[in-house]
Amino acid sequence: MANLRLMITLITVLVCLFSSFTKSSKDIRIDLPKSLNLTLLTDPSTISAASQDFGNITTVTPGGVICPSSSSDISRLLHYAANGKITFQVAARGQGHSLKGQASVSGGVVVNMTCLSDVVVSKDKKYADVAAGTLWVDVLKKTAEKGVSPVCWTDYLHISVGGTLSNGGIGGQVFRNGPLISNVLELDVITGKGEMLTCSPKLNSELFYGVLGGLGQFGIITRARIVLDHAPKRAKWFRMLYSDFTAFTKDQERLISMANDIGVDYLEGQIFMSNGVVDTSFFPPSDQSKVADLVKKHGIIYVLEAAKYYDDPNLPIIHTVIDKLNKSLSYLPGFISMHDVTYFDFLNRVQVEENKLRSLGLWEVPHPWLNLYVPKSRIHDFHNGVVKNILYKQKSTTGLALLYPTNRNKWNNRMSAMIPEVDEDVIYVIGLLQSATPQNLQEMESVNEKIIRFCKDSGIKIKQYLMHYTRKEDWIDHFGSKWNDFSKKKELFDPKKLLSPGQDIF
Repeated sequence: MANLRLMITLITVLVCLFSSFTKSSKDIRIDLPKSLNLTLLTDPSTISAASQDFGNITTVTPGGVICPSSSSDISRLLHYAANGKITFQVAARGQGHSLKGQASVSGGVVVNMTCLSDVVVSKDKKYADVAAGTLWVDVLKKTAEKGVSPVCWTDYLHISVGGTLSNGGIGGQVFRNGPLISNVLELDVITGKGEMLTCSPKLNSELFYGVLGGLGQFGIITRARIVLDHAPKRAKWFRMLYSDFTAFTKDQERLISMANDIGVDYLEGQIFMSNGVVDTSFFPPSDQSKVADLVKKHGIIYVLEAAKYYDDPNLPIIHTVIDKLNKSLSYLPGFISMHDVTYFDFLNRVQVEENKLRSLGLWEVPHPWLNLYVPKSRIHDFHNGVVKNILYKQKSTTGLALLYPTNRNKWNNRMSAMIPEVDEDVIYVIGLLQSATPQNLQEMESVNEKIIRFCKDSGIKIKQYLMHYTRKEDWIDHFGSKWNDFSKKKELFDPKKLLSPGQDIF
């Protein structure tokens, strides 16, 4: 009996010890000392907002949220997290435009970066110092007042500067000026040790290149110095329809090859499918039924979208570009439409769509998006295997399908952001921007998995953007030749692995 009691006692002690070691961050109560001079917000509405993101697929509940009044607030928080009595993880969150909880932290502290918002244009108007929580739409407004603007944009401007630069920042100007991370001169970053460092290609360059596209793993960006150039006043905005994929991609590639000539300033492409919603609103009312009939007839129609920025409509260059588009491209005769809009309205065009979807209650729904980079040499294989044999064969599709090329030489390989490691000049951007319901979410996610599996089985060397892996081997495969360097930087700048745990990398 005594031995039995001893055994029970030992088991009880071991269970208690095991529980103490495996205690999740959810169970840790975070009490910030008064000396930090930080207020930890834990009210239900704040916690609820920080638990969700744009993806509306996951719910990750933090222990609290801080609203910093300066970069030093974040520095003190991280220094305490790394050296205090209780170690806790920290996630920087801007607009929460992640898809599967990447900007969240279970039981830790979320830093509400939108509390840091500011834009200061330099005297020579060559750059702007921008606080990381600033929205790109506000950067546009502030810089345009001075007659300048950044040279590259994401399609959606209501996201934060810091969050964008931590991922990459892509859109229709990438072929000409590179992603947003290629247009940064300097950064202020707070590492996982609480260090406040200024970095650039010449100062703390390892950190500079690491955080650009680094998914928040090495530090929290608090300020970015963004390249500026002249802000055009207006945009000629075109959409042309194609029924032949080869002609469509050939024309897209022709246009981006003219980037240093008098070509277009923006280029993207969409795919209309008869099993999805076909938005004909860009075309004149008299042509909208013709567009719908065209999609119904062919099943799949490709939309080449381009824009040319300008100030004076009477300049010969505008007419030259329009003439080139009309005469040199192989779109379906009669299926071209042009809008003339302000530069601001063009760049902020997605906001109009957002307002429509919000009014219909279709914005805050699950978004099982899949964003890919595909080598030019395999884009036809991707089209045949994915667009025609997977997406087109679904009962229905809801959302937007984007497909457009970009020039590889506009990307800096020293940065953490990944594109396919292939020796090719052109890479295609694919955006399968689907909307779901709780009822069909699992089905749509399985379609994404099927697409990834097809690419892998077919030997198509894709890279994902805004991805979320849960296995370390997938991250190693994603970063490829950069993985060892990426891991070393983590040990150097965030040795206790406090930052951005929602990415599930380390």
